[in-house]
Amino acid sequence: MKKRFMTSITLFTGFALLSAQTAEERGLEIAKAAEKADLGFGSSTVELKMTLKNKNGQTSERYLENKTLELTVDGDKSLIVFNSPKDVKGTATLTFTHKVGSDDQWLYLPSIARVKRISSNNKSGPFVGSEFAYEDLSSQEVEKYNYKFLGQKGPMLMVEQDPVDPKSGYTRRIATYNMDKGYRLEKIDFYDRKNALLKTLTYSDYKLYKDKFWRAGKLKMVNHQSNKETLLEFRDYNFELDLSDEDFSQVALKRVGR
Repeated sequence: MKKRFMTSITLFTGFALLSAQTAEERGLEIAKAAEKADLGFGSSTVELKMTLKNKNGQTSERYLENKTLELTVDGDKSLIVFNSPKDVKGTATLTFTHKVGSDDQWLYLPSIARVKRISSNNKSGPFVGSEFAYEDLSSQEVEKYNYKFLGQKGPMLMVEQDPVDPKSGYTRRIATYNMDKGYRLEKIDFYDRKNALLKTLTYSDYKLYKDKFWRAGKLKMVNHQSNKETLLEFRDYNFELDLSDEDFSQVALKRVGR
């Protein structure tokens, strides 16, 4: 009887501590849980098909590949290169995500054989004509936002994310995490500088890699203001390559773009 009583006291104390959390503390806790669940993948490569749809429903396709290097001291590094069609072939983007401060990004344009640094003031601009902005290419670092827990529906947790960077193109994002699936992201709503709903990004066709890492097979970004869409379809994820910092330099950016 005493054991059951003590168990009840322990459970009650746990619930009391949980209820004592502020919305900000709970939001930060969820973001940290999502980050922890994805730690340790090291590096990866993946091939993508990008489908652009204009407001009249007309579509065009592009093919690209993405390399990612996981870093724990600072944010991740990524390198994206377009393979087709001809008008964008060789265009490449290098992103150094930082936990604190503005990210570093460079764009290689094969038409002029030059690397251009992307200004922090232009990070909200469209990524090669898509509905993704350059800042959307950055890795999900906890330090880049302030958080507020908004509510829960079953395993889905809704968290408001307010960008710390004053040059962000968004006032806030509403992220939906799936608590039962490693806190993976299911949806993000983006609000513009006027706090109006701008875009919605949905994640689907998830697969589990190496018994731990969830990766979406499709990302669909819908722009509610322009009625345009961009669909990214991922295939052939590879976590076995031994990538290093040398694969994510401006020299490497020029090399893959040629």
